[in-house]
This record gives sequence, C-alpha cells and structure tokens, in this order.
Amino acid sequence: MNGQTMQRIDHAEQTLLHTYNRYPVILDRGEGMYLYDTEGKKYLDFFAGIAVFALGHHYPGYDDALKMQIDKIIHTSNYYYNDPAITASSMLLEESGLSRVFFTNSGTEAVEGALKCARKYYYQKTGKTDAQIIAFEHSFHGRTFGALSVTGTKAYRDPFEPLIGGVSFALLNDIDSVKALLNERTCAVIVEPVQGEGGVIVAEDAFLRELRALCDEKDVLLIFDEIQCGMGRTGRMFAFQHAGVLPDVLTLAKALTCGVPGGAFLVSEKAAPVLVPGDHGTTFGGNPLATKAMATVFDLFRRDHILQHVEKVAPYLEKQLDALVARHEQILARRGRGLMQGLVFSGPVADITGRALEKGLILINAGPDVIRFVPPLIVTNEQVDEMVSILEASL
Repeated sequence: MNGQTMQRIDHAEQTLLHTYNRYPVILDRGEGMYLYDTEGKKYLDFFAGIAVFALGHHYPGYDDALKMQIDKIIHTSNYYYNDPAITASSMLLEESGLSRVFFTNSGTEAVEGALKCARKYYYQKTGKTDAQIIAFEHSFHGRTFGALSVTGTKAYRDPFEPLIGGVSFALLNDIDSVKALLNERTCAVIVEPVQGEGGVIVAEDAFLRELRALCDEKDVLLIFDEIQCGMGRTGRMFAFQHAGVLPDVLTLAKALTCGVPGGAFLVSEKAAPVLVPGDHGTTFGGNPLATKAMATVFDLFRRDHILQHVEKVAPYLEKQLDALVARHEQILARRGRGLMQGLVFSGPVADITGRALEKGLILINAGPDVIRFVPPLIVTNEQVDEMVSILEASL
C-alpha cells in the first residue's frame, strides 16, 4: 500500500463515523465481475456490494439508461407522477403477483413500511393498538428501530432497547415454535426465505407453505423479506416462488436497482387498502432515477435471460463448494440456494477473508464462522474456479 493510499485511509478514519471495520482498500472502479483499487490492483468480486450488483459492474445497457434519465429529470416528489415509476411498478407486480407498490430509499425503510402496514391492518380489524409480531432467530431486517426490533440477533438489539415491543422470535423451519407464539394479538409473521446475515440459512419450501396456511387461518399478514435473497439470486425472480405461495407483503431493495439507492414494499390485494393518504410517505422514494434503474434491471434480466443463467451456473458453484467441504476438515458444511451460498467453518473466518482480499478475492462473512458467496449473477464457471483457487490458497 503506497503512502497516498495510507494517507487517504487515515483521513477517512478521522472524518467518517466508525460504525464499520473497513478493509484497508480504496475501491476505485469496476468492470463486469472485477473491481480495481486506487493502486490498480484487480479483485474478483464475490460480494457484489452485499448482493447489490446482480448484473456486475457497468453491465451493457444499464449505464446508458441512467445517463439518459439524469439528462431528463432525477426528482419530482410523490405529489406528481413520473413515467419510470409507473413502468417499474407494473414490472414488479407482473413478476411478483402482488397488487400494489410503495417505493422506498432502502431495504430497512421497506421493512418499516411493511410493519406499519401490518399494525394498521390489525388496528382496522380490532380497533386496538396492542399488536404483536413474530420474527425469527438469526434474522436480519435492518438497523432502524422497527426493522431492528424484528431482527433476531440479541446483540444488535440490546444497546437500543426499548424497541417497538410486542415482538417474539420463533425458530426457522419449526412451525410448532411459531404456533406456540401466535395469539389473538399477532398481526404479522416476518421471515426471510433465505436468511442472509444470519448465516445463509434456507427456509424450507414446506415451512413457507405451512406459514402461509397458518397466517390464512388466523388472519395474520405474512411478510417475506427478500431484500437480499430476491431479484433472481436463488434462480427464481423471488425466492418465495420456489414454495408456490404468495406473501401479503414483500420487501425488496439491493439488487432491485443494482447500485442506485432504492427499495420497495409490495402488498397483496388483502393488504392494499390498509395504508391511505397520510399514513406513510417518502421524499426520495420512487424518484425517476431509482425507478428507471429498477425498470432497466427488469428489462436486462429478460433480454439476457439472467434467471436461466443462474440456474445453469449455480449447480456448478454448489459442486465446487461441496468439493471444498470434502477436502478441508475446517469446513463443516455448505448451505444456501442458487447464487446465495455459505460455507460453515469450525472457527472464525475473518483471517481467511482477509488473506483472500490480499490475493485478489472479495468475500464477506455471514456471522463469525460463515463465509458468504453472493457474486453478481453474471458469474461464469471459470470465475467460480478462479474464486475456489484463491480461497483454497487462503485457508
């Protein structure tokens, strides 16, 4: 690392709030599956900015569409219509089977809106304000107060208590643990079809179907958080589609815009009438630039058959990761779905990801003992081999 880079990093440490333990790299540009730092070093990107860059860096057609939109208009506010938002909303509803869209700036804001929708649904039904929510151990839904309240890692919540209250945590893939918590005050169950930060743990299709039946029986809203596992990462546009069920509320962000800040929550026909003028709002959500990015992402997914590519390359990634498990005693298991995979280690993985970075591979953990693999969806078999070679040299 040269002196100028060190100086810039030292400056950042003096100016940025220290809420992240950053790696000592200043990323400068990207191209396809690769990133380059300010010193020109090349990195294979198997992190995609936390599963954001589904199309990689500078995907053909993406940049030009956003540049054209910048030349037209970036912001209007939600007191007026804009064409990109109209187009993006139609695409979202067509792909998901849901009824209405609210655009947000981020994933955690999408979760906030989903929780407000659930509480209002309960209030309309009962006239009471004592609603309760069931979430899951090891889940992660965001850092704002509502989203943090339903995040199933106690260490994240403790410094910020009291949170919104009325939240209890069941065990993923254990329907009896859900039934034990559900009562007449329950307004919603919120679940990630694949837990990301919690360790890349897949909710079984049968479990999601059981949740759907239980929520229907008790008139409780079912919220699927697909902020990380959605937008083609599991081989379907949305992970819940593997189970053949529909949620009442769906939260999205990250790869929804492939880099521009943006998110959304979608609601079913049952939940659509709940939020009315004055109940919820946003200044920047649904702006023409972000929704142009969303519409462009859907167009490019369809044009270039991205989902079909995921279905072809994901089994190869699984096969190569399984081979690593077989060759190394310190790797206990592989788990995940599609191009959202995790390797479970017998101890902390921070040193391994640090050495991989030095060798030109960007990886990230999911908890202290899991390495997470969320590459751009355009990854090839050859790039999987390149990743495995660097990772193995880093063990």
